[in-house]
Amino acid sequence: MDVVSQRDLALLPKAHLHLHFTGSMRPATLVELAEEQGRRLPPSLRSAATIPDSLRLPATQRGWFRFQHLYDAARAVVDSEAVMRRIVREAAQDDAAEGSRRLELQVDPTSYAKFVGGITPALEIILDEARSASADTGVEVAIIVAASRIRHPLEARTLARLAARHAGRVIGFGLSNDERRGDTGAFGPAFEIAQRAGLALVPHGGELLGPAHVREVVDALHPDRIGHGVRSVEDPALLARLVEAGVSLELCPGSNVSLGVYGQAESVPLTRLMAAGAQIALGADDPLLFGSRLVDQYRIAREVHGVDDTGLARLAAGSIRASRAEETTKARLLAGVDAWLADLPGAGPGLSRG
Repeated sequence: MDVVSQRDLALLPKAHLHLHFTGSMRPATLVELAEEQGRRLPPSLRSAATIPDSLRLPATQRGWFRFQHLYDAARAVVDSEAVMRRIVREAAQDDAAEGSRRLELQVDPTSYAKFVGGITPALEIILDEARSASADTGVEVAIIVAASRIRHPLEARTLARLAARHAGRVIGFGLSNDERRGDTGAFGPAFEIAQRAGLALVPHGGELLGPAHVREVVDALHPDRIGHGVRSVEDPALLARLVEAGVSLELCPGSNVSLGVYGQAESVPLTRLMAAGAQIALGADDPLLFGSRLVDQYRIAREVHGVDDTGLARLAAGSIRASRAEETTKARLLAGVDAWLADLPGAGPGLSRG
């Protein structure tokens, strides 16, 4: 491989815009908590702490049902304020080690409300720990409140109002879970509440379902970013519309393969989306369950798709631009991307090309 494709990916400044709260948990933390609580874990989750490949399955065994089963098992250990704080802090620490300088962590407060007295305390605990972890790690940790497609749209409105009351500390509103379920249009009023509060609109779409679903999400929810959106590549007119409108795509190659959307990493249409001009932010999605973290997504781009360091810098810059960071922060991080690209690997401190 050419020397200019050997720069350290963990030193590339980037923003992480697609990471779920429970799914960010370290495998070792999950096992430790389960043992403390006397909970039994599915064998693959227990093995993940020591055997990273234990979560990787042949194509015939992948799919949403297995993922949801494992996610529910992991979520069961999140039963206290202390555990919630630990997950936020460790997510920030792990991102810091991979060059992330901005993390927008997605959480559904209803999942943990019963342990801490309601959805408002649940959110405020996470916001408080995000502030503390930001100061300690150097990673700006911001929070996105997410509703679930499989719950009643009225619950989504409640969560949107909660997010709106915390606007500024909460930076976005999302919609996640199985995109094959629920009426997308029914969640429109919740997104209108979030939009009026100035929150980023970041629903999932176009992973398990094709471009028609992406179009439905765009028409009904008016997103700033789409969680995944990878299947938009199947409709050139739709993709051109997204590019023209400046709707960013949060691409998660590792999870696309783990869920069986694509049979292998080579099939993820990353370079086709890049060639079409899409602004892309690579994300890990749920590294606990998919076995690949943020820097691994950049490694896939480099080693599987042949994206050179100029292209990798473009991806990192796209993630920063798509974030809700302050403009001064974006400028600083983008300068860091330029500096990463300018440095020649192994040439010594401060030596840049030209």
